[in-house]
Amino acid sequence: MQEKINEEKRGATLVSDSDSDSGSKASFASKKPSIASLAVPSILSNLSYSLVGMVQTKFIGEFGAEGLAALGAGQRIFFAMQAVLMAVSAGTTALVARAWGAGDYEEASRVTMASLVLAGILGVLIAFFGFFLAHPVAGIFGLSPESVNLAARNIQWLSFFNLAFAIFFIFSASLRASGDAWTPLWTGIGTNILNLPLAYALVFGAWGFARMEVAGVAVAAGIAFSMSSVVLLVMWVKQKFRITHSRGGWWRRARLKSLLDIGYPAAVEQGVFQLGFFVFLMLIGRVFGTEAFAAYNIGVNILSLCMTVGFGFSIAGSTLVGQYLGAKDPAGAERSGWRSMTFAAITMGSMGLTIIYFAPELSRYFIGDNELTVTYTVQFIYLLGAMMPLMAVEFAIGGALRGAGDTRFPLIATILGLIVMRCGFASIAVYLGLDVFWVYAALVGDYVLKSLLLIWRFRKGRWKTLVPSPNYM
Repeated sequence: MQEKINEEKRGATLVSDSDSDSGSKASFASKKPSIASLAVPSILSNLSYSLVGMVQTKFIGEFGAEGLAALGAGQRIFFAMQAVLMAVSAGTTALVARAWGAGDYEEASRVTMASLVLAGILGVLIAFFGFFLAHPVAGIFGLSPESVNLAARNIQWLSFFNLAFAIFFIFSASLRASGDAWTPLWTGIGTNILNLPLAYALVFGAWGFARMEVAGVAVAAGIAFSMSSVVLLVMWVKQKFRITHSRGGWWRRARLKSLLDIGYPAAVEQGVFQLGFFVFLMLIGRVFGTEAFAAYNIGVNILSLCMTVGFGFSIAGSTLVGQYLGAKDPAGAERSGWRSMTFAAITMGSMGLTIIYFAPELSRYFIGDNELTVTYTVQFIYLLGAMMPLMAVEFAIGGALRGAGDTRFPLIATILGLIVMRCGFASIAVYLGLDVFWVYAALVGDYVLKSLLLIWRFRKGRWKTLVPSPNYM
């Protein structure tokens, strides 16, 4: 008789749990953000950064190929320095989204606080090394001595403001993971409204400012992001965001371990990513010269308009996948990933074709009458523009996997695609004495392989059960 009673209790518990899960899914489904509500403001935000980058490229284009090469080298090294911060940001996105989807808003606040402290400490350490090692690192691309000096100054100024960049990155990641992509948009627009006139004044020495040329771009960005980071901190402490200011309980070993477990593969991926680009650009700069190096950076800046769309759908995919998994709805998470990829591929592909059509005119606008650099830029735009649908897969599906906490497989895909395919084929092209077009063309193999690998991984579905529900109390 007692066994029968116990069996009935177990059955009642199972029914209760099932109802609870169903209620959680229904509750989340009724208030979940849509792909558009996440992607559109993220696209607009990144579009504003891309437009600022293009204007800055136009400013520096007044100083010729050496200035453009220095700007590109400085930015590449700065992106490499940000690998650790991007890793913390990846952990923040996954854990905040999952906590928010589960309705544990206090945990989302604690993750944000822990991430800010961790990113702040790492940001200061990175800045120290970036400031003192700027010149030798800038010299690895084989550029002219003048370009190396300009790039080193750019890196040093960016390093000086690194703490502000760290704070801004974490707040943006946390807010988007909670479903609020509009606050990062408005703060980003405010940052860029301040950034552009400052860049003009500091690059050219206008309005009584000192003429800093390439370094002026870094100083303007640093000041603008510092102001925005202060505003974000003040608003957060005053509880103006949906992610509230956590006053205690945020420093837990298990929480930090989860951030690092999710984040360190993303950090390694970023390290591999930057290493691959270093090798690729070294081949271009050392073998084909400053013009080919500058052309690469001009082409990337022009096509960054397409990439902003990819970033937007990456954010949408990672946020929704994390929130659906937190709400215990893996089927909804999978649908969000595929939809994000479809929208990204259609939009990025259309934009890529448009830019390819206007490639000669756009190239001359940025570089002027330097025909060799224009020729190289057009060739590069044709190749990378055609890869936009495959890059959409990398953005959307890669973002979805990271939102689920699966940061290791994107690392594997990056190693095989960028290091093995792109750098391998580029090295073979250099060894055979082929034109720089064939070095640029190595990126085709990179994006084909990565897109196939990421789609395979997402279809397998193992990412749905990689990260357990948090319990840090």
